Amino acid sequence: MFLINPKSGVQNKKNLPKLIESTIDKGRFDFSIMHTQYVAHASELAAQAVAQGVDAVVAVGGDGTVNEVARSLAGHSTALGIIPCGSGNGFARHVGIPIDPKGAIEFINSSRAVGVDYGKINGVPFFCTCGIGFDAFVSNSFAKGRQRGPIGYFHNMLIDWLNYKPEVYEVETETHSEHYNAFLIACGNASQYGNNAYIAPRASIKDGLLSVTILEPFTPFDVPLILGHMFGHRINSNSHVRTLESRWVKIRRKSAGVVHFDGEPMEMDAELFIEIVPSGLNVLAAPGWDGTSVPVPIYKQVADLLSSSLPMVDDLQLNIPIPPLPWAADKDKIKKNNKNDKNKTGG
Repeated sequence: MFLINPKSGVQNKKNLPKLIESTIDKGRFDFSIMHTQYVAHASELAAQAVAQGVDAVVAVGGDGTVNEVARSLAGHSTALGIIPCGSGNGFARHVGIPIDPKGAIEFINSSRAVGVDYGKINGVPFFCTCGIGFDAFVSNSFAKGRQRGPIGYFHNMLIDWLNYKPEVYEVETETHSEHYNAFLIACGNASQYGNNAYIAPRASIKDGLLSVTILEPFTPFDVPLILGHMFGHRINSNSHVRTLESRWVKIRRKSAGVVHFDGEPMEMDAELFIEIVPSGLNVLAAPGWDGTSVPVPIYKQVADLLSSSLPMVDDLQLNIPIPPLPWAADKDKIKKNNKNDKNKTGG
């Protein structure tokens, strides 16, 4: 079953049903296509699919849609598939699913169901990352904003940075407890927020562990190096970063506030309990996949960022007459002049 979220990301999805029809392996799959109509509708439809014995439910949208679908599939044999159409697509990128819809459908054709981990923050499931601090602050303002896509996210990030102040957190794991003055604390089941921003580069979604990244306060002069390390899959090597691995983490802060799970903001208590659920979800992945992500070179990330930020032609629906190109007119004029010269000279 394909569940299309028409409101996710910036892409026009009106042609997706035809693309699914023409690309899916009909020798392997019988399929149906449905569209979500309101918040949490994807969860309802996915739960119905589980009850009907559907083998796989494909979330067509971003990490929010993936979260809605996956939370209904967790603990069941029905597998999660993804056609990434969101603003960040962090979970899909970690699994190695192509970002273009046709490539993602072809990926499904050759995929196998693989058992993977997922996380919970105060009982709320997440499948990519969760966190508190600056990333939750940005997620909250991004959810309230109108501009979607990576450009909108980075715009909010720059504005929010001017107004954000780090906090002191008590972080307890299986082995020790310590206080940190932190800009943010990210708990990764998968390796990235989305758009290849690797906040937990060592994360595997098959190892039964959370990968915790604590980013301590820094100066404006540190920003280029931090961003370079993050997008270069090396944030754990930065001098302002502390990393932990554990099956569970308790985080205590001064007061209740916003957190994020898979980029979705939510108000939660001052004390947070984050845990991993080993092999709690089946995902359509490449045969033999080991659960880790393959880093994308930065030059490819830049090209992907630019292409994903531009609206599709179908989205614009422009009806503007295109005048003749200047060089085409000059070319016709040259041909005409050449013909007149030939007539004057007898050919």
